[in-house]
Amino acid sequence: MQELLASSENGKRILHIGNCDKFIPPFIEFVSSHFNFEEHDFFLTSGMADSKIKKSEKVTLLKQRTLKGVRNVLSVLFKIHKADKVILHGLFDINLVILLCCIPWQFKKCYWVIWGGDLYSHSYDKRTIKWRLKEFFRKIAIRNFGHLVTYIHGDLELARSWYNAKGQQHECLMYSSNLYKEYAVPKSDNSFINIQIGNSADPSNNHIEVLERLLPFKDENINIYLPLSYGSTEYAQRVITKGKLMFGEKFKPITDFMEFNEYLSFLGTIDVAIFNHKRQQAMGNTITLLGLGKTVYLRDSTAQWQFFKEKGIKVKNINELNALDKYISTENIKVIKDYFSEKNYLMQLRNLFS
Repeated sequence: MQELLASSENGKRILHIGNCDKFIPPFIEFVSSHFNFEEHDFFLTSGMADSKIKKSEKVTLLKQRTLKGVRNVLSVLFKIHKADKVILHGLFDINLVILLCCIPWQFKKCYWVIWGGDLYSHSYDKRTIKWRLKEFFRKIAIRNFGHLVTYIHGDLELARSWYNAKGQQHECLMYSSNLYKEYAVPKSDNSFINIQIGNSADPSNNHIEVLERLLPFKDENINIYLPLSYGSTEYAQRVITKGKLMFGEKFKPITDFMEFNEYLSFLGTIDVAIFNHKRQQAMGNTITLLGLGKTVYLRDSTAQWQFFKEKGIKVKNINELNALDKYISTENIKVIKDYFSEKNYLMQLRNLFS
């Protein structure tokens, strides 16, 4: 700990800008516990985890979800110019993107932490006039950012291909949700197979397509769980209606938000997880399940499929969902435990902050 604190005490001023999503409060706590917190300044717009933020002179939390208002714009402009590094936690706020385009001399010290949705909007959002206008500014910014932060090489390749991104790559797990979780998996009822589909009520999970693929197993001893506690309420209801019609009591939607430890216990009961996203998504869930030795199905066209294969982590192809295998992969547990360790995470953050 002392070594990390000492290595960080070099007078740098690091500004973090982002939305107060669920990953941010634990990240702030981690930085506060392991680094010189005086070097870090957080400027956040309102998000789903506002109530989790602890009051601090180092944290500014706006009441709105996007950067707007003369006072707020001037404040973040001052902070950007004063900072040695500007770490952008996701790139979802077009107002922030436009602001950065107005001060292009600051691009070189910007570190874009690629979340996934902020990258894949290039291909998956509707091609409206509004989208084209946003992409005009995003292309200017992303092409000129000095640094790109991701541990998934496939996402980096897409950023370079789609936006001609020139920034230096920094490999970093970035958030504690991606770390290996030590958890004693309870003995399960061997007569049932518990299946998880997706991680949220976002249409990108493509739940109904998976439910249709599972129809051949309808008469087997299965339970189908769908975490639907956040995302689109309307979409969640459509999935619930369809799922109950197809599988009856074997279909078990989860609509109440779970605290972390409760959700980890839930993941420990899962035997097979199916993530039918067409892009990089749900990495925290996927890493945790693989770290528990569970069977995970992904699309073989996604960046995370490529990443896991490169690391020697065994995942299954959704297109080859012909049987429901139930086993514990000790090989996956070992690889996940080594790469997604707190030790590796600390080293990566130290390199990022130094």
